Amino acid sequence: MKIGIYGLGRFGSFWASTLSRVAEVQAYSRSSSAPPGVRTVSEEELCRSDLLFLCNSISSVGEVCGRIAPLLKEGIIVADTCSVKVHPMKAMISRLPANIRILGTHPMFGPDSGRNGVAGLPIAVCPGRIDQESEESVLAIFEALGLRIETLTADEHDREAAYSQGITHFIGRTLDLLKLQPSRISTTGYEDLLDIVQQTCNDKWQLFVDLQKYNPYTEEMRKKLHSSIEEMLVKLDSIESIGE
Repeated sequence: MKIGIYGLGRFGSFWASTLSRVAEVQAYSRSSSAPPGVRTVSEEELCRSDLLFLCNSISSVGEVCGRIAPLLKEGIIVADTCSVKVHPMKAMISRLPANIRILGTHPMFGPDSGRNGVAGLPIAVCPGRIDQESEESVLAIFEALGLRIETLTADEHDREAAYSQGITHFIGRTLDLLKLQPSRISTTGYEDLLDIVQQTCNDKWQLFVDLQKYNPYTEEMRKKLHSSIEEMLVKLDSIESIGE
């Protein structure tokens, strides 16, 4: 199976390199060069792949689908890699022709968390407009990489991801505003917090914005987080008052 990668940003380059270990991979990017083992091709040639992974931003999925729709060969499998699922899957289904197979995927890792290998790491799979045989051909690639496959609906994904990923990025960006520094007497817990800041802030600001904007459950998460912080402050104020 010939795999195409649309977009060679930080994650796209990492994903292309990772997939090249188990398949033939070609990629298209308007500005970045392909990593070793990956062939750079035109947008037209890329759309003649057997499986095409969209590695562009969440906010641009609709626009990209509209642009490549006339170029895609019949029967190609198009899979997004977005950190949210409801929005991009709706965009793919509405913008791509009916003869195009659609699969939602979310590798739950990136260049930082997968730097020592991806075996055992999870990938979320959300079946869209796709037959069983085509879906299984994609899953076989993930299995060859040793990934742990988690199948769920797009809505289930976004509901869970709001608290597993959305909150992590939100807290990481918030802690970054504190300008935390390493300490000679730091605990492992504090070092873990610094790691969260580093991992989340290594990603582009646009990813953070899209995570918060396009997941329908992140607003609820932020409200609950804000409420929990206020509740904890009230508890602390109460304890201090008793001590006086």
